Amino acid sequence: MTYVIGEPCVDVTDRSCIEECPVDCIYEGARALYIHPDECVDCGACEPVCPVEAIYYEDDLPEAWRPHLADNEAFFAQTLPGMEGPLGSPGGAAKLGRLGIDAPLVASLPPREESESA
Repeated sequence: MTYVIGEPCVDVTDRSCIEECPVDCIYEGARALYIHPDECVDCGACEPVCPVEAIYYEDDLPEAWRPHLADNEAFFAQTLPGMEGPLGSPGGAAKLGRLGIDAPLVASLPPREESESA
């Protein structure tokens, strides 16, 4: 089990959760943030600092955002456009920085209007 970042984060990427994470398991895509399911220690430190309330424990993820669970896993397990292979488990997001790519679901979403961003 792990924490998952849902749709409210798309095009917001506030980064408060990254700063709060004690194990550096929140990776930055082009339009959203992703929590590595194997690196996350389920501490929950990221959840209360999210300004758009996009972070949920996997079992508590709202039904409308359930597809983000598979999309989050795809970010690490699939070869995404512009990559030579799957990201896998690089052992920390800070050393990679912003990756500039997104998992399929996030990449397919239309851009959020600026007035919708937090």
